[in-house]
Amino acid sequence: MDATIGQEQRQLRDALRALLLKRSGPQQVREAVLTPTGYDATLWRQLGQRMGLPGLAVDERYGGAGRGPAELALASEETGRVLCPSPLFATAALTAPLVATLGTPQQCRTLLPCLAAGELTGALVLPGATLPRALGLTGPPGRPAGGNGSGGDEAASWSGGGRSGGVQARRTDDGWRLYGEARQVLDGHSADLLLIAAHTGGYARGRTLLFVVRPEGERGVTRTRLTSLDETRPQARVELREVRAEPLGAAEDRDACAALAALVPGVAAVLAAEAVGAAERALELTVEYACVREQFGRPIGSFQAVKHRLADLHVAVQAARSAAYYAAWAAGEGRTSAERAAAAGVALAQALETAGAVAGEAIQLHGGIGVTWEHDVQLYFKRAASDALLFGPVHELRARAAAIAGLFDLGADREAVVL
Repeated sequence: MDATIGQEQRQLRDALRALLLKRSGPQQVREAVLTPTGYDATLWRQLGQRMGLPGLAVDERYGGAGRGPAELALASEETGRVLCPSPLFATAALTAPLVATLGTPQQCRTLLPCLAAGELTGALVLPGATLPRALGLTGPPGRPAGGNGSGGDEAASWSGGGRSGGVQARRTDDGWRLYGEARQVLDGHSADLLLIAAHTGGYARGRTLLFVVRPEGERGVTRTRLTSLDETRPQARVELREVRAEPLGAAEDRDACAALAALVPGVAAVLAAEAVGAAERALELTVEYACVREQFGRPIGSFQAVKHRLADLHVAVQAARSAAYYAAWAAGEGRTSAERAAAAGVALAQALETAGAVAGEAIQLHGGIGVTWEHDVQLYFKRAASDALLFGPVHELRARAAAIAGLFDLGADREAVVL
């Protein structure tokens, strides 16, 4: 393995950091989250058109850079450092890969160039499951039912499953219609393109398919931004009432389970790198404060106990970065699916745990000022706490990674998860 950052990657990182320092400072972040979209639209256009971030991992024939998870992870580490609110994760790590994997040639030609340029933003709607659960990061993902005639709530859990609830799809004379709702959809309130997991085929022969919906101007689509712990990662409730939809892919039997499983290494590496960036910046703020805050006539950073705590945090951040880089490297190499999935789970668990530990210590070492709205460190604490809830819990990520790696006996479940 060679995890050394190359010259082009270093240039990408440096250019992106310079842009974000100029356009995504703490005050600008606070202003951006209050806009209707929840992010700075001008900055997003620069990230798309000037930096090409949404298209880093998109094939060159569709207007992307044709790079891999490593470059996207590096970019996410920089956006995580400044808590930049943007649809980068939902668009580049979730929507674009699914379109590229499952989409018809026509869908790819129509959607991918716009996604790569940042002209379209996307969101993945999973009504009946959290993202880690659907990806199989915290437990068996639940393969959509079909072929065995058994149906079952667990098998169709992404779409809500069963006879009701979640999102239901039915075929009509003029195409497909969707009905239902989903909560906690990342960037769902502002996305130009929704990929929606919907249950179809009734109870006995039920299955989960992915559908494409363009909500702008579409009657029957109601999107409501939810109040969330971390305003820099907005969430929404999406309600659908007889909404016209197009299946993602030419055939209804396209394996959405396999497509989601293929996302695991890249998604986890991106999230892990983003958390590492946030943890590193929170640590930097804490070190800066410890050097100027005086107690008993000397900076608190000169006390041995404080030095040891900061040193431990530094080691933890470096370890988490190494795990994230390895996961990104493994995702782009010819490793087995089990190796990639295990590395992804470990990296995400390590990064989330480190971000939580650093943010917690940052609050402690800043004292009362750390929890005030005016101070930046509370933003990093909210990000760490929110990510642990959205993409964890950490102990389940580790347990699942250990099981996939073969440390525990998965039995028949192993073949259903490691694709």
